[in-house]
Amino acid sequence: MMSKIAVVGTGYVGLVSGAILSDFGHTITCVDIDQTKIDNLKNGIIPIFEPGLDVIVQKNYETKRLDFTTNIKEAVENNDVIFIAVGTPPADDGSADLKYVISVAQSIATYMNGYKVVVDKSTVPIGTGQKVKAMIQDTLNERGVEYRFDVVSNPEFLREGSAVQDFTHPDRVVIGAESEHAIEVMKEVYRVLYINETPFVETNIETAEMIKYASNAFLAMKITFINEVANVCEMVGADVQKVAKAMGQDGRISPKFLHAGPGYGGSCFPKDTLALARIAQDCGEPISLIETTVQANERQKLRMVKKIVNAMGNVEGKTIAILGVTFKPNTDDMRDAPSLVILPELAKHGANLKVYDPEGEKEGKWRLKDIEENIVWCDDTYQAIENTDAIVLLTEWNEFRNLDFDRLREINGGNYFFDLRNIYNKVTLIEKGFQYFGVGV
Repeated sequence: MMSKIAVVGTGYVGLVSGAILSDFGHTITCVDIDQTKIDNLKNGIIPIFEPGLDVIVQKNYETKRLDFTTNIKEAVENNDVIFIAVGTPPADDGSADLKYVISVAQSIATYMNGYKVVVDKSTVPIGTGQKVKAMIQDTLNERGVEYRFDVVSNPEFLREGSAVQDFTHPDRVVIGAESEHAIEVMKEVYRVLYINETPFVETNIETAEMIKYASNAFLAMKITFINEVANVCEMVGADVQKVAKAMGQDGRISPKFLHAGPGYGGSCFPKDTLALARIAQDCGEPISLIETTVQANERQKLRMVKKIVNAMGNVEGKTIAILGVTFKPNTDDMRDAPSLVILPELAKHGANLKVYDPEGEKEGKWRLKDIEENIVWCDDTYQAIENTDAIVLLTEWNEFRNLDFDRLREINGGNYFFDLRNIYNKVTLIEKGFQYFGVGV
């Protein structure tokens, strides 16, 4: 039995979830208050860059399993399961701002006309499920009506750039609920995964909410750990890549997220580590490891600037090629990307920047508007590199993994190569005539 599902929010999580659930055979209505975004989606214009998503959206929209609307009233009335997939941006104190989640919960209760399963898909602090439950009940009481409903926590574990694969082949599906009926409804939503023997974790709402935060915080901590090890490696003459490889061969550790670089960024790790740290402080049990992780990650970004400036002696008046500004490849997302710290700091030191990113220019232009006088946006890799004093490889897009170094030496005035993702072999680059600077190598 296929479910009728509404997904409120057509951002990264909402659009991916809605599109792929429609591909699973469900009838999905995606809701957003932005009329332009809804019109664009109906015309096949996707607001985010995510490989493979556009094809799924177009196919299911054409087969009428997927629709888009701004009418939340009809979406609530006509669907049995309603996902809340709106943003939870960090507030000034680092806690997650729940105003959009609570607003949607109130709208759901305002238009509720029968039993509904309300699913928190957004990453929310522990206790949010109970707040949503209370908001819905209070609004129903104000309406003077009685409708049964269940609130479920169903956190997402999607990596930008591979979200389609992650949604269709997850490591686990986490369902936090207070009734067996709600759990059975969610198993029906994810029936395609359930029959493929994907592990399902059934628990209470609070545990499901904590699983999401704890998972992301641990991965952020793992990245920061190897970055700090890399910094020590540079001082003592060790090679962090070999250290990380040997560590990863230990089954208790695994090689994932052991890649030294300029620090983590994106929509999840920075926000979720801050939020978990705040939650822990508020309940009187601070997690010092996470607090330190947040601080160390910011230091790592600044350390990359120091590496460049110290190596070149002085960057004032120099022209530097920047390859990549998104926080990772295969996405156009620049939220909390290392580039947002590194590029302004280089500009502050007087550097001129020639920048190329396959998908990052549109967002980069407004996020880096304060230093637009120092930036020239380029159309391809070699245009960015031509007549520059140094190259900084900041995002490991595939097209940066196979550079023609003979051509680089011909068109590039300088020979500094800062490989902040450790893509290239140091010895090879030195043999090509470059002064090579990696992270921890």
